[in-house]
Amino acid sequence: MVTTLPYGCWPSPITAELLATGGTRLGAPQLVGDHVWWTEGIATEGGRQAIVHTAGPVGYIGAHHEAEVVTVLPAPFNARSRVHEYGGASWTVVSGTDQDPDGPLVVFVNFADQRVYALREGQEPQPLTPVGPEVPSAHGPSLRFAEPTPVILEGGIVEVWWVCEDHTGGEQGPRTGADGAPHIERYIVAVPLDGSAAEDPSALRRITPSSRFVAAPRLSPDGTQVAWISWEHPQMPWDGTELHVAPLVAGSVGEGQVIAGDTGTSVLQPQWLDAERLLFLSDASGWWNPWLWSAADGARQVLELDQEFGGPLWALGTTWYRVLDPDTALVTYGRAATQLGLLRISTGKLSALELPLTDIGTVQLREDGLLVLAGASPTAFPAIWTARLDRDPAQVRDLQVLRSSRADAPDPAVLPTSESIEVPLPDGGVVHAIIHRPHQEGLAGRDGELPPFIARVHGGPTGHVSPVLSLPTAYYTSRGLGVVDVNYGGSTGYGRAYRDRLKGQWGVVDVADTVAVMEHLVREGIADGQRLAIEGGSAGGWTTLACLTRTSTFAAGASSFGVAELERFRLDTHDFESRYIDGLVGPYPERRDLYVERAPLSHVDELEVPVLLLQGDEDRIVPPSQSELVRDALAAKGIPHAYLLFEGEQHGFRKAESIIRATEATLSFYGQVLGFSPACVPVLELERG
Repeated sequence: MVTTLPYGCWPSPITAELLATGGTRLGAPQLVGDHVWWTEGIATEGGRQAIVHTAGPVGYIGAHHEAEVVTVLPAPFNARSRVHEYGGASWTVVSGTDQDPDGPLVVFVNFADQRVYALREGQEPQPLTPVGPEVPSAHGPSLRFAEPTPVILEGGIVEVWWVCEDHTGGEQGPRTGADGAPHIERYIVAVPLDGSAAEDPSALRRITPSSRFVAAPRLSPDGTQVAWISWEHPQMPWDGTELHVAPLVAGSVGEGQVIAGDTGTSVLQPQWLDAERLLFLSDASGWWNPWLWSAADGARQVLELDQEFGGPLWALGTTWYRVLDPDTALVTYGRAATQLGLLRISTGKLSALELPLTDIGTVQLREDGLLVLAGASPTAFPAIWTARLDRDPAQVRDLQVLRSSRADAPDPAVLPTSESIEVPLPDGGVVHAIIHRPHQEGLAGRDGELPPFIARVHGGPTGHVSPVLSLPTAYYTSRGLGVVDVNYGGSTGYGRAYRDRLKGQWGVVDVADTVAVMEHLVREGIADGQRLAIEGGSAGGWTTLACLTRTSTFAAGASSFGVAELERFRLDTHDFESRYIDGLVGPYPERRDLYVERAPLSHVDELEVPVLLLQGDEDRIVPPSQSELVRDALAAKGIPHAYLLFEGEQHGFRKAESIIRATEATLSFYGQVLGFSPACVPVLELERG
C-alpha cells in the first residue's frame, strides 16, 4: 500500500533532534596495546571532543554489538586544536601500554587555552606548555599546537614533537609583515613531558627553522635525520609544498635539503621505511601517487596510476597510508570513492583489498593482523571498523563495526540511495555529482508532480563529497525532497587537472558546474525546475550566493557562514587562507577588478529570491561581517530573508541546540519558498526590510 502526499510534506522519523544528539563525530582511531582509542564529539556538552577507548581488549572478531566505551578525557576539557583554525590531530598516546602500572600517558591540546596537557586515566590533566602572551591580533591563544608525534631519542628518551603556531612574533614581539598582516610563524617544537615548560617557555626546544606553514615531522628510525614538509604564502598545501630532510644535531635540525616538491607540486605524508629511505605522496604526475627517496638514488615514482592516494591537507595529521614493513604499505586510493590496498614498494605492485566501503580514512594494523579503520558506504554511516588482514593472499576478513557514528540508526526504509553521475559540459569535460532522490517506503509524490531538489555545494572549495550514507541528506529525502551533491571543478578526488579547473575561476566554474547539474536533473525529468534550491557552507556559501546573484536557476538559497565579498574577507580571515584567493581569483591588488566583479555582494541588485543566512558569532575563518553585509543588502532591497547568529559557535555548528535550530529553520524556509508545508517544524519568520 503506497500513500501519495505532496513532496516535502511526508512525515519522517528523522528529526532535527536526531541529527543533533542521535549521532557522534568520531575521530581517527589509534591502537594502544589491546585497546582502540579515538575521539568522540559530544553535542550535548557544547560539542566538546572527548578522548575515549574500548572498555575491554579488542580481538579479531568482537561481539556483534558495539563496543563499550570508557571516556578518558573529563569535562570540560576539549581535545581540539586551533592551528590553522581547522586544527587536526590534537592528541596521542606517547608511552606505555595498557599493562603498565600507571596506565597509558596521553597528551592533548585543550581547545579553550590551546595548552598541551598530559593525562593518565582517572587523574586530572596537567599542563605541559605555558600560557602564551596576550596578542590581540591572535584572536585567541597566541601559542597553539597540533599534530603530536612521539619520538624516541638516543638513550631511550621519549618526547613529543608538535607543530607550533606562534603569534607572539618571537624576540621582536608582535609585528606585521609588508602586507600589514600579523606576523605568524610555525615550526616543529619538542615539548618536554616533565612539565618544565608549563611555566618556562624557554624549555620548549625548536626542532626546525620557522616557515609560514609546517607539517608532518618524521624522525628516521636511527634517530639521525628529520623529514618534514613546509609551504609559504600564497601556496596552499594542495598547490605546492616542499619536503625537507636534514640531520638531527644536538636536538635540532642542521643544514638540510629539499628533496621533493615546489610551488607547483604538492607533496604529502613523508614516512621513513628505514634509516635511508623515505616514502611520500606527490602529485607531480597529475595524481597524488606514492614516491620513494633515498640519499643514494634520489626520488622516483613507485607506481603511476590515475588514482588519488592522498587528498587536501585541511587538517594537520591527516594520513592516507600506513607503512607495515620496509617494503609494504597499506594504502587508501581511488577517485570518487576510496578503497584499501597493499602496495609492494620495491615492485610497485598494488593488491586491492575488497571491502564494502566507499570512504576509508585512518587505518591501523596490529602485529597479529587486527585491522582498525574509519570508513563509511552508501548503506553504512561513518564508523570505526575492525577486521582481520591477511597478506598472502591479500584479503580482509571478518569486517565488523566497533563504533558507529549512528548507534541507533533509523530504519533503512527511510534512508536514501545514491547514484553517482557525470554531467557533460560544453567544452567536452564533465562535472561529477551524486543524486539522492526522495525516498521513504510506503510514500510517493502525487501523480504528475516532480520533487523539489536541493543542490548542496561543499566547502573548501578544495574539497570533495563521497558517496556515503548521510543523515542530513536523509532528513530531506525522507520528507520527499531530492538532494544532489555537486563535486564541481576544483574538487579533489579526480586528479590535479580537475582540481586546477578552478584556478582563477572561483565564482565562475563552480557556478557553471552547479547550474549544469541542475539543468540535467530538470531535463531528465528528475527535478521540478521551478522548485530548485541551493545550500552550502563557507566556500559552499560563496557558490550558493554566487548562483543566486548570477543565475536564475534557483528559487531559494541557504548560506552557512558563506563568503560574500573578497576585499574585506582577505583582511578579516585567518592566516591559513588569507592568500588562498590569489590562486582562486588572482593576486591583489593587481586583480582588484576581479575581486569586486566576482563577489556576490556586488550583484545583490540582480537577486530576486529569498535567502537564509546562518552564522557562528566566533567564526574566525568567515567572520560574521560577511553574512551581515549580505543581510544588510537584502534588507535594503526588501528581499525576504532571515539571519540567524549562533552564540559560541565557530566555523560549523557543534552544539545540539544550534544544530536543531539551524536544521528546522532551513526546512521551514524551504517550505515557505518552494510551496510545501513540513510537519512539526517551527515556522521561521522572514524579514523584508
